[in-house]
Order: sequence, then structure tokens, then C-alpha cells
Amino acid sequence: MIQPDSSHALTPPLWQNGWYRYARALASPNFGSRPHGAQIDLVVIHSISLPPGEFGNGNVQRLFTNELDWEAHPYFQGIRGLQVSSHFFITRTGALWQFVSCDDRAWHAGESSYRGRANCNDDSIGIELEGLEGNTFEAPQYETLGGLCATLLQAYPIAHIAGHEHIAPGRKQDPGPGFDWPLLKNPLSLPARCFPQNT
Repeated sequence: MIQPDSSHALTPPLWQNGWYRYARALASPNFGSRPHGAQIDLVVIHSISLPPGEFGNGNVQRLFTNELDWEAHPYFQGIRGLQVSSHFFITRTGALWQFVSCDDRAWHAGESSYRGRANCNDDSIGIELEGLEGNTFEAPQYETLGGLCATLLQAYPIAHIAGHEHIAPGRKQDPGPGFDWPLLKNPLSLPARCFPQNT
């Protein structure tokens, strides 16, 4: 007798309460509820390294979980006490971390405005790339970012993808000119209106 295929029933879902199955989860206390009726239709791409230009030391993860040792480097004194988070963080090797459920509001955008709406934290998903604004990023990062954006498009009503520099012009410059927008845009096959002009 042929037994029914139960493999699909054993496969966990890609998303569970806003957490992505293929990301390494490390919950941040820095988040809040989204406003009632908020449409999660914007992805914001950032870059970050702590200290600037140093990679792979775990300091970004410590910052997002309020565990950064402020005395460990002189640069940290300028951000001492900062409480921030992002939904996702992609390391130089392409490893994917998640700190906040996509159903919740992470603290990544700050004072911002885009597509006629202010307070982009309310209805966006933040993705941090390990890197220095203005510099280039690694091929594994683009591979992970492209895959993540593709699955976000399936799970949420994403209509726009922009950089931090586009939602907070003059205040932020990341990810900067070193970010290869066509490398992200082309595989996603989204119309040009989904991206900032001149990217």
C-alpha cells in the first residue's frame, strides 16, 4: 500500500509570527507595535559597522540587543546609550540575522519620510548590510539580500525598496554610492517606480 506523502506537513512555514525561518533569530528589546492599519509596504536598506569599517566582531548584534560595551572603543562614546534595532542584518559572508518580527515596528529609520508618508518605521522593514557607507558590499550579501527581498514580496504588500539615504536625505548617507542597485533590482523584476529615482 502506498503511504501518503507527509513530508510537506513536516516542513515548517517560511514565516511564523513575522519571523523568517532562514534567519538566525536574536530578539531585540528595541521594538514596538505598528500603528493600527499600517501597511508594511516599504523595505529600507541600511549599512552599518561598529566601529566603522570593522567587520565580523559581533558588535552590531550587541548594539541591537543593548549589550554593547560602551567602553570597548572610543567611537562608542558618541553613540552611548543608543537604543536601536533593525529587522534584519546581513554580514559580509551573507549570514542572515533577525532581531525583530516583521509584524512589529523596529527602530531603524529615525526621522524619515518617503512616498508621501512620514515616520517610516511605522510601515517599513529595515535591513542592515554589514559595511561602510560609500564602500562596496560583498557578493554573498547581495545573494542573501535578493533572496530575502523576494520572500518579503511574497509575504507582505511591499511596493517600495529604498535606502536610508532616500528616506532621510541630508541626515543619512547609507548604504551610499558603493551599493549596486541594479544587482538587487534586476533579479526582482519590479517596475522602476518601486525604487528611488537614479538608482
